Amino acid sequence: MLPVIALVGRPNVGKSTLFNRLTKSRDALVADYSGLTRDRKYGEGRLGERDYMVVDTGGISGDEDGIDYKMAEQSLLAIDEADIVLFLVDGRAGLNPADEMIADHLRRCEKESYMVVNKTDGLDPDVAMSDFYGLGLSEPLPIAASHGRGVTQLIEHVLQDIPLREESEEDEEWLRQKKIAIVGRPNVGKSTLVNRILGEDRVVVFDEAGTTRDSIYIPFERDGDPYTLIDTAGVRRRKNVTEAVEKFSIIKTLRAIKDANVVVLVIDAKEGVSEQDLHMLGYVLDAGRSLVIALNKWDGMTGDEKEVVREQLRRRLEFVSFARMHFISALHGSGVGNLFGSVDEAYGFAMMKWPTNKLTRMLEDIVADHQPPMVNGHRIKLRYAHQGGSNPPVIVIHGNQTNALPGSYKRYLENKFTKVLGIKGTPLRFEFKSSENPFKDKKNELSKRQQMKKLRQKLHNDKQKKKGKKR
Repeated sequence: MLPVIALVGRPNVGKSTLFNRLTKSRDALVADYSGLTRDRKYGEGRLGERDYMVVDTGGISGDEDGIDYKMAEQSLLAIDEADIVLFLVDGRAGLNPADEMIADHLRRCEKESYMVVNKTDGLDPDVAMSDFYGLGLSEPLPIAASHGRGVTQLIEHVLQDIPLREESEEDEEWLRQKKIAIVGRPNVGKSTLVNRILGEDRVVVFDEAGTTRDSIYIPFERDGDPYTLIDTAGVRRRKNVTEAVEKFSIIKTLRAIKDANVVVLVIDAKEGVSEQDLHMLGYVLDAGRSLVIALNKWDGMTGDEKEVVREQLRRRLEFVSFARMHFISALHGSGVGNLFGSVDEAYGFAMMKWPTNKLTRMLEDIVADHQPPMVNGHRIKLRYAHQGGSNPPVIVIHGNQTNALPGSYKRYLENKFTKVLGIKGTPLRFEFKSSENPFKDKKNELSKRQQMKKLRQKLHNDKQKKKGKKR
């Protein structure tokens, strides 16, 4: 499970700036304006081999009214869901009554928390932190989020107290299981599909959006193979999410996608492909998970309606052409049995291994058909390829000037490798590494004989120039 880190504090102390630093993104809006963040923002970060999830929250001042009150209420509730709380204070403004109120709440809920003193750039850190020792929390940690100073040390300090789990028999059993996450918008039939697959009413089904509020992990066997089925809460557009419970459910759904090997995206065929479906697909691709698409409620549609939906799928889902598509009815069971063929196929390709010599020969043939472009008068050279990982499969290509390789050529390589390898159901990732020139910093030293030859040539050239001038 990914550790969840919540950022809390007064308005305008730099929570969104720190969020962008920790996730290495620009997802959160940042401006010198109090109360800019109104809804919770989720993002993922990575430090070395450690992954974590960050939650940016709205500011808490203690005298909120109207929408600000709701915003602060949700921020306090986020503390209960998080594994770690980073309590941000402003080193330039000093201690504030709202800081004391937040610190008191953190002490009462006994949550693992760290006090982070932001905006210490240009200040003596000891002086900036002196006001905050009296809050009685952890040792203050000085940072300058806008410049990135102290942020890496902060996250290293925070994560060091979370022990890495040693592998056990349960972990090995977990790794052997094929984990399938059922995701989609609310009320598209995810829980009905789970019950149909299991052959029993294992999860609650009701004709109301938001019935499932947590991710439910259900181990089972099919044809002697172990599986874990993950029923998740429906994810709506952020502007429509108002309940605190639903906000927490989104975190659990994102965690479930990371835990899964294969994601089954359930789409309501009657409503077609929505923007939220595309957003969810983007998250699945970013996570590198295998994908199967299930168009549910297909049985209640006319022939003309089905043709309209098929055309929409061809047009809007071209970027996930590697994924198998199934037209099902979870309620009546039609087409559900065929899902597992695609799930097993996607899992097999996600875990597949290819020898280096095979990938290198493929690279040579692909480059021979269409060579990389010229950069600064020199042709980009791609020398060899090997596999760098699984789930998703990663192809590492070595060469020179690979950092100058245009995106169009990278897509050409991706499409060619996917086609030649026959990959279905899983995205293929590429990493490009440039080899250093071994003679880059070496100066060409001439021998004595070469130096004398060069000198004689110079004297001869000078002599010829003088003769030309006399004429």
